[in-house]
Amino acid sequence: MEKSSTAARLSQLMATRNIKQVDILRLCQPYCDKYNIKLQKNDLSQYVSGKVVPGQHKLTILGMGLGVSEAWLMGYDVPMERGETQANNPQLQIESPAPSILDLIQEHCGAAAKEAFAMYLALDNDDRGEIRGEMKQMLKAEKYSAEEGLKNA
Repeated sequence: MEKSSTAARLSQLMATRNIKQVDILRLCQPYCDKYNIKLQKNDLSQYVSGKVVPGQHKLTILGMGLGVSEAWLMGYDVPMERGETQANNPQLQIESPAPSILDLIQEHCGAAAKEAFAMYLALDNDDRGEIRGEMKQMLKAEKYSAEEGLKNA
């Protein structure tokens, strides 16, 4: 089976739920506010037309606002529902959304790690590669080597 597109899935949702782009924006607004993500009319218009594919942050916001899985929204052959809470809510008002990846990072690694990862996500792929290269170089330093750790033990 061939993978669908985000544009096709958004159009499908709009047709089956009888909603318009403005309704999608309204449903997503609480999550945009909570996670400080801007989803504008122009963004959504380009996603629906297929001119642009939403990035990770906006895809997550769309998934939460519409109550659908991000993987389904991306066109994969997976269940449409995000989870039991969203599947059973006809108004698509999700009372307790799944934690974002940034929330999980903060919970397990702390606020500094959350901040670092949020900054990483804001970069384009070229700059992300550059950051990973810099980190690899830094990790080659003696203070990060296994031998150094044994010396200090």
